[in-house]
This record gives sequence, structure tokens and C-alpha cells, in this order.
Amino acid sequence: MSDLPSLFAQPALRLGATTISLGEVAATLALLLFALLAALVVVSWRSARTRVEAAAEAADNARDVEARMEGILKAQSEMQGRLGAVAEVFGARQAELTKAIGDRLDGMTARLGQSMTEQTKSTHENLAKLQERLAVIDTAQTNIQSLAGQVVQLQAILSNKQTRGAFGQSRMEAIVADGLPKGAYEFQATLSNGSRPDCLIRMPNEAPSLVVDAKFPLEAWNAIRAAADGEGGAEAQRGAAQAFRRDVEVHIRDIAEKYFITGETQDTAFMFVPSESVFAEIHENFEGLVQRAHRARVVIVSPSLLMLSIQVIQSVLKDARMREQAHLIQGEVIRMMEDVNRLDERVRKLQGHFALTQKDIEQILTSTDKVTKRGQKIEALEFGPERNGVEDAQAEAIESGRTASAAASKTGQLRLRVVDDEG
Repeated sequence: MSDLPSLFAQPALRLGATTISLGEVAATLALLLFALLAALVVVSWRSARTRVEAAAEAADNARDVEARMEGILKAQSEMQGRLGAVAEVFGARQAELTKAIGDRLDGMTARLGQSMTEQTKSTHENLAKLQERLAVIDTAQTNIQSLAGQVVQLQAILSNKQTRGAFGQSRMEAIVADGLPKGAYEFQATLSNGSRPDCLIRMPNEAPSLVVDAKFPLEAWNAIRAAADGEGGAEAQRGAAQAFRRDVEVHIRDIAEKYFITGETQDTAFMFVPSESVFAEIHENFEGLVQRAHRARVVIVSPSLLMLSIQVIQSVLKDARMREQAHLIQGEVIRMMEDVNRLDERVRKLQGHFALTQKDIEQILTSTDKVTKRGQKIEALEFGPERNGVEDAQAEAIESGRTASAAASKTGQLRLRVVDDEG
């Protein structure tokens, strides 16, 4: 026992200058253990109290749940009754709806069948029309293929310089030949200087002839189109345009130098462009060429302008021919007036004959008037009281619709009878 206090007095910990003995540590642990036990007792008490309150609250909740369950069961029974009534109403409505749907389906089926019949008929008609249109389309496609072949042939023709020149020449010749009479023009005529223009139109009244040139430089124009469609850019287009301008200027100068002969040709010549689009492009983008041609007295003409010029020349030729034939027309008019004068004299003579004939007719009418009056006087004569068989026959003729008059002498031997038959 004496060792226990000394044991508790032994130091257990040293914190700096403070020394804690083993007894102090044991006391501290005892206090801590006591505090822990107290805390456990308090926690146990609070837990028991919490369980009691939870049990009471659970009992209240159970009573509320039972009351709610009773309400739910009551509401469920009412709901079942209402659902039964609703089911009955729904069954009746469903039967009516089924019947209505069946009627509508029958009507819809009938209408659908009729519509399908009409649609089938319309489809057959449309198919027939479609077949007709397809036949027309096939024909048009055949024509298009034929036209495409012709275009390819035309492209092949225009790709060659000689054939392209022949194409422009033939088009110009067709326009001139259709508009002017034979003898008023000449193709590939030879001039006094040895030049041979494409067409030479002979003007009336021994005037100088008009020259038409159809050798337009289309190669340079095709180069412009190729530069516009290719990848050369603006520089290539400008180069092609300069080459085209240079070629056209050279051609204008050649026309002015070759085909202007004093006293033999007109001082104006036509440069034929075989395409309306090329003609429009020249006047739109190459105004300098147009002015250059105007100063050189060379007129740039398209097919339509050449046709119009040919029509004007045709009118001039007709007017010249009419002037040449004017003296013949005048002589014919003079002879026609002589014939008219002779006809007038003969008509006047015939009028005199008609006047004499009229006078004779009037005399004849006077004589017939006198004869008629005398006949009327003879018809008005009265007969005596005597009657014989002739008078009886006259009475019978009067009764049958014939008028008879008789005259007799006082002796009854000489009788004159005039019968007027109205039948």
C-alpha cells in the first residue's frame, strides 16, 4: 500500500517545465470516463424519449392512415359505381359509334370505289394522252437529232475557211437571186482592173454597177469567241479584238482599192457580214471600224440589211423599166382613145336608128289603137228580136264562160259574129 502513492507520484509526462505525474493522468482519465458515462446516460434517455415520441407519432399516423383508407375505400366504392354507369353509357355510345362508323365506312367504301373507278378511267385517259405526247416527243426528238446532225455538219462546214467563205457567198447569192431579176446581177464578174467581186449589181439607166463583197474575215471573230470562252483572260480577249480590228481594216482597204473604178462601179460598195450577231457586235463594240468603213465608202450590211437594199434596188429597177415603157403605154392609150371615139360615133348612129324605130313603133301602136277601137264598136252592135240556131249556140257559149257577140242585118241573112275566148 505504501508503494501505491509513490507510484502515482512518479512523473508520467513532461511538457516543458511542467511535470505531470501518473496519478494526475489517472485522475484525468477517471474524470473523462465519468463524463463519458454521463453522456451515455443522457443519450440513452434522449433516445428512449425520442422512441416514445416516435411511437406516439406513429400511432397518430396509423390512425390517420386508417381514416384515409376508409375514405379511399368509400371513394373507391363510389368510383366503382360511377365507372359502372360510365361503362354502361360508354357501351351504348360505343355501339352507336360503331354503327355510325360502319355506315360511314360503307358510304366511304362506295365513294372510294366510285372514285377509284373514275380515277382508273382518268388514269387510262391520261396514259393514252401521255402515249400520244410521248409519240410527239419521240418525233420531236427525232427532229432534234436530225437538226443536231445538221448543226454538226454546219459546224464542220464553218470550221473550214474555204467552206465558211462558200457559206457566206451562197447566202449572199441566195438573197440577191431571190430579190432581183435575172440579168440585173452577175456573180464573180471580172472588172477592167482584173478584180473579181463576189457580186456585181447592174444599175438602171447605164449607171455604174454596185459591188457586193462576201469575204468577211470570220477567223478573227472566231478567235474573239474562243478567247472569251477560254482561260486566257482579258489580255487574250484584247489581243483577239486587236487582230479582228486589224483584219477588218485590211479588208475594208482592199475593197476600196480593188472595186472602186470610176465610170464602171459605184463609189460605194457593200461588205456583207453573214451573221446578224456579228453585225450587231461590230456596231456595239467596234464603232471605230464602222467609222473607218464609212470614210472609205464601204457599207457593212447584214443579211437583213442586204435584203432591204435589194428590195430598194428592185423598186428602182421597176421604176426604170416603167419609164422605158412609158412611150409604149402612151401609144396604147392614144389608140385606145381612137377606139373610144369610134365607139362613140357608132353608138350615136345606133341611137338615131333607135329613134327611127321608136317613131315606127309609135305609129304601129296608133294603128293598133284604131283597130282596137273599131273592134269595140263592132262588139257593141245590138241584135233584133229574131233568134235561130246560131243565136242558141251563142247563148250556150255564154253560159259556158265564153263571150260571144253577133250582129245581123234586118233581113236575118247576113250575120257578123265576134267571139272573145277568155280561156
